[in-house]
Amino acid sequence: MNYQEWMKTVPGEITQDPLWGLEVYRLGFFIADITWDDTEALFKNSSTRNAADQIRRSLDSISANIAEGYSRSTGKDRARYFEYSLGEAREARERIYKVRRVMKPEVVVHRLKILTQIVKMLNGFVPTQRKKGIREEQGLYLTLSEFENDILHSPMPES
Repeated sequence: MNYQEWMKTVPGEITQDPLWGLEVYRLGFFIADITWDDTEALFKNSSTRNAADQIRRSLDSISANIAEGYSRSTGKDRARYFEYSLGEAREARERIYKVRRVMKPEVVVHRLKILTQIVKMLNGFVPTQRKKGIREEQGLYLTLSEFENDILHSPMPES
């Protein structure tokens, strides 16, 4: 299953919300959903159990904080929640990399690419909402079309 196929499985109760129009929200929702099985496997290994819990909580928080921020009335308030999501995406990316030895390499790369795209998108949203720049240099990221070709339209690797 790829991203486009996965989106067809999400119920209308979720997809009919205007929030669904934010691709960064959809990607956050997607990465949390597809990584569930990854973390289930990590929970079975005593040396990766704590990492599994942290990964799952970080991934869950990405879309949850975007949803909460989207519902705020002021740009500064929204920016704060988008920053929380940005931190959670970076934390999850780091933790997934750290457990790479017990995951399939293609799964790790797939998850890291999605999380990096989320970071890129949130780096664009925060300054827009805050009306000033974020406190970091711009990173080298895939363009959306490169990301779409590389990740969104290709089959998802099996855990």
